[in-house]
Amino acid sequence: MSEETAAELPPSDPALERVIEALLFLAPDPIAPSELASAAAAEELSVIAALAALAERYAPGQSGIHLRELGGGFTFASDPLAEDAARRLFSRPRTSTLTPAQAETLAIVAYLQPISRPEITRIRGVSADSAASTLLERGLIEESGRSQFGAVLYRTTVQFLKLFGLRSLQERPDVAQWDPSPEEQAELRERLLRAGEARAGGGPPAGE
Repeated sequence: MSEETAAELPPSDPALERVIEALLFLAPDPIAPSELASAAAAEELSVIAALAALAERYAPGQSGIHLRELGGGFTFASDPLAEDAARRLFSRPRTSTLTPAQAETLAIVAYLQPISRPEITRIRGVSADSAASTLLERGLIEESGRSQFGAVLYRTTVQFLKLFGLRSLQERPDVAQWDPSPEEQAELRERLLRAGEARAGGGPPAGE
């Protein structure tokens, strides 16, 4: 940006700076000032002024993020100083997605915890050993004591909350759209267990 152009710019609007900063953060490719102006519903000169302010804020030596102009657009790039650290971080094995069996097992634990493997198996109608073991290894569930019959009970972990963006278990989606009482929870558990047993035996659930 030339000194003449800079002299013609209006004062930068802090609110617009935040909008442009967010758009650049979200965009995977460089964005031209005209595109930013259209998205932000702002004058292009105002956007250029905001970009100039951001360029000062993210100047080399000031931050681990730099504002760069590439191919007629603007984008954020990391400081070259972080290149080796970034390579070490992103060369680690990526966490694989959950299989349907693992997701189903995790959902059962999330809503009926604490719960044992035999109960999970009865609900699913198939063995939960493999899925539960994988969830344990990935830190999504953990042991939570033992049942009256001596079976290990499982509950979800803080890692589970982080994975699904929850602050607490109270933020779980309310799949039933109602707040069950302890008696209703017990009834629901029994219904699920009966359904799982029928599924395992190949027959219809009791009452159908």
